[in-house]
Amino acid sequence: MLPIETDRLTLRHYLESDYDDLLKLQSNDDVTRFLLYDSKTPEEVRESLAKRLTAVAMNADGQALTLAVILRETGQHLGEVTLFVNSIEHKTGEIGFVFHPESHGHGYAAEAAVELLRLGFEELGMHRIIGQLWAANTASANLLERLGLRLEAHFVKAELHEGEWADGMIFAMLAEEWQARSATTESH
Repeated sequence: MLPIETDRLTLRHYLESDYDDLLKLQSNDDVTRFLLYDSKTPEEVRESLAKRLTAVAMNADGQALTLAVILRETGQHLGEVTLFVNSIEHKTGEIGFVFHPESHGHGYAAEAAVELLRLGFEELGMHRIIGQLWAANTASANLLERLGLRLEAHFVKAELHEGEWADGMIFAMLAEEWQARSATTESH
């Protein structure tokens, strides 16, 4: 199953040596402004890395598999992608992605995220995978749409985010939509 190789990327488990890259990612205000946590201190990043180093079976609600995304040609850490198990009973999951700002605009997030969708639907047998985000995060919304997820909900002023009421959005894809998308992309 892992690592996953794409045309340009390697998606792999985190290593102890990824600390500096994770610190750079999780302590950057431009990166964390759309996340559910503020920029982290070095000690908080050590705790975050420790969680990423732990093996996850993906067989219980609330588990998450977070993979480092590495540009194979250079070995550069570009960011990370996460697949969450929301419900084993209902076969649902959630996808997330966080990339260094200098990695934006090259298609890396899409290349990595499509592999997590494949993993969720084809290897873990998920029925439905969602992506949740703040409505102001238009780049991520556009990415989810390009991946084939459809907008299911737009919650107006649903939660406090950085001291202001923020809109939230949920995108989703079903297993049969993934199969149709895969069949279309394979035929081209």
